[in-house]
Amino acid sequence: MTCQLEIQSERPASQLTYHHLCSVIPAGVNSPVRACSGLDHLPLIVESAEKDLIMDVDGNAYIDFCGSWGALIHGHAHPKILSAVQKRLEKGSTFGVTSAIEGQLASKVIQLVDSVEKIRFVSSGTEATMSAVRLARGYTGRDYIVKFNGHYHGHADFFLVQAGSSVSGLSPTSSSAGIPAEIVKHIISIPFNDPESFIKVFRDPALKGRIAAVILEPVAGNLGVVPAEPGFLELVRQETSAADTLLIFDEVITGFRVGLKGAQGLYGIKPDLTCFGKIIGGGFPAAAFGGKKEIMDFLAPTGPVFQAGTLSGNPIAMEAGLQALMLLEQKDFYQTLAEKTQCIVNPIREFIAENNIPACIQQVGSMFTLFFGRRSIRNHAEAQTLDLPRFARFFRYMFSQGIYIPPSQHETWFVSGAHKNEHLMKTRDVILAFLKNELRF
Repeated sequence: MTCQLEIQSERPASQLTYHHLCSVIPAGVNSPVRACSGLDHLPLIVESAEKDLIMDVDGNAYIDFCGSWGALIHGHAHPKILSAVQKRLEKGSTFGVTSAIEGQLASKVIQLVDSVEKIRFVSSGTEATMSAVRLARGYTGRDYIVKFNGHYHGHADFFLVQAGSSVSGLSPTSSSAGIPAEIVKHIISIPFNDPESFIKVFRDPALKGRIAAVILEPVAGNLGVVPAEPGFLELVRQETSAADTLLIFDEVITGFRVGLKGAQGLYGIKPDLTCFGKIIGGGFPAAAFGGKKEIMDFLAPTGPVFQAGTLSGNPIAMEAGLQALMLLEQKDFYQTLAEKTQCIVNPIREFIAENNIPACIQQVGSMFTLFFGRRSIRNHAEAQTLDLPRFARFFRYMFSQGIYIPPSQHETWFVSGAHKNEHLMKTRDVILAFLKNELRF
């Protein structure tokens, strides 16, 4: 791919294509955040991608830090993944019947993630979290689910209470229209990184023996990067174990992203169930949930909890996912990825501190977010006080310099193994130039 990082100010093909998209698809997009709402900016319309670059329909190339929202840890169109997928595709694209490749990917996940003894594949992260909660309720015979404000677990009805990501601006309670109150009455949403609020819920006599599960992102990725504070996950694990409540880790983003064993390996906490997505599909629509055998065997047909999917375990997605996970086992892969990330993060953090800028950059592994308007972000309430107009200026500036970042202040940037050092340094320098310019305000 020819890299032309001098972006045309006018993008006629993008404008024409987006106009057509809007005539046939609501807002022209199939997921709200792609519309660049509030940014006064025409959305990116992609034609192709390779390694760390993404090309629009006007022929402009951008250094990509969205990476299909974290799925592409090896970058776009990795040759080993593409080659394996092409060979697999020649055997058929889908069967709706079990194939051996499902067992190969399942075995690889079980080998890597200590808390997973059995796993079931689905087609999206929403499906994984939705199914895990149903399984937790069926296994425990309880109704209540505890989640955390700003943690996004997909768009199942009962999750859209104080949710993060692009749903966060829809209403004062971050809940979508079209959801009856009866659907969410058994969902308790509390502040993240707030031990007192958590203990209060778990010591409430009215809830004793009634909470089926606690679900959380060990590193929130749809507030921007907001990790659990020291001791918080340990507290959650201790209280859930004492109450015979299941602990569900939503590792749709962090699974295989922050380490080969995910966030649970990074923090040394074993959940009862884990939800996976993004990387586990190797760039194809695939997700999964897994955990202890006795819990997973509660799924039909061996148990009473129904879950099914026509394209679950799709052989193309399974092959891509298997290849992606095997590539992660390369020597020093995560160390190299961390060094790439630090190439951007460390100089920005130092510049912010030296110049007392009202901003912060938060990072876990190859995930990071540059926040404007605060010196730190611990939870959803703090994330609601960010400087969104300044982020909008920042997004437009980055785009004009040939750098594509997630089009929301409340999302995560991702570095891949394919990011070239010269592109990382260019990105660092462009961010520094923006911050220096902003010091005038």
